[in-house]
Amino acid sequence: MSSAKTLFSGLSAFPVTPVDENGHVAADRFGRLVAYLAKAGVHSIGALGSTGSYAYLSGAERARALEAAVEAAGDTPVIAGVGALTTADAVSNAKAAKTAGASGLLLAPMSYLPLNDAEVEGLVKTVAAATDLPICLYNNPTTTKFTFSEDLIIRLSAIPTIAAVKNPAPQDGDFAAQLARLRNTMPEGFSIGYSGDWTVSGALSAGADAWYSVLGGIFPAICLDMWRAAGDPARLAAVNEQLAPVWQVFARHSSFRVVHAAAEMLGFGPATPVPPLLPLSPEARNEAEKAFIAAGLLETVS
Repeated sequence: MSSAKTLFSGLSAFPVTPVDENGHVAADRFGRLVAYLAKAGVHSIGALGSTGSYAYLSGAERARALEAAVEAAGDTPVIAGVGALTTADAVSNAKAAKTAGASGLLLAPMSYLPLNDAEVEGLVKTVAAATDLPICLYNNPTTTKFTFSEDLIIRLSAIPTIAAVKNPAPQDGDFAAQLARLRNTMPEGFSIGYSGDWTVSGALSAGADAWYSVLGGIFPAICLDMWRAAGDPARLAAVNEQLAPVWQVFARHSSFRVVHAAAEMLGFGPATPVPPLLPLSPEARNEAEKAFIAAGLLETVS
């Protein structure tokens, strides 16, 4: 478990997955983006997360993206999103990720009909039995409409290959209390990390094991600064305040669409989302650009 704990720790950067005009993965552009993140020194790269449009890509396109990511990442480990509507497809994705050279898996309980605890538990056990790669549970109720309760996370953590959880902010905002509850009951070495960039300063100050970052997938340097400031409350607050314009534009226009626009601004585009998803309107894009400039992440680009 120690190696898995190392994998699921630090800043995990989640990039967009560029596609061409036909909706196929633009492997060359994706590779350039992944190489840029690896060179910046992120601790891992989350390929095919929600920001990476995993739910909108076929198995073949996912495999194409992972091959490009692993090749471009070099020594930086790649964590592959493998969630799918069916258990069979999730298993197939997990096997393809192993073939592509991924170091670990991120498993979200995708669904059309809402899933219950028994169904998600069955999904996780089946995928875990089909691979020896370590798995991070993806607790993302905003998109999946399923919430991993703490009791369910605790039960699933008994499976040897279930090594981590990627949580949203706790409803009461008390990261320290949630971390204490989980660590008191989890196997030694189980990693507890968080997403939700706009709330993550609380997770970092409370001692989270990992930060799964949308912004880190396009502006890794400042996110690494924020990660390193976890033990310095004044510095952490200052970096978080610097990023306040970005958090605000994320809230207004969705982090997914905003970072697609940012990828284009930095020269990794075009980074249009997979249809039927649409890019930001010109007005919202201009607002996002101003937020990046205000945060010191961009010079004027338009």
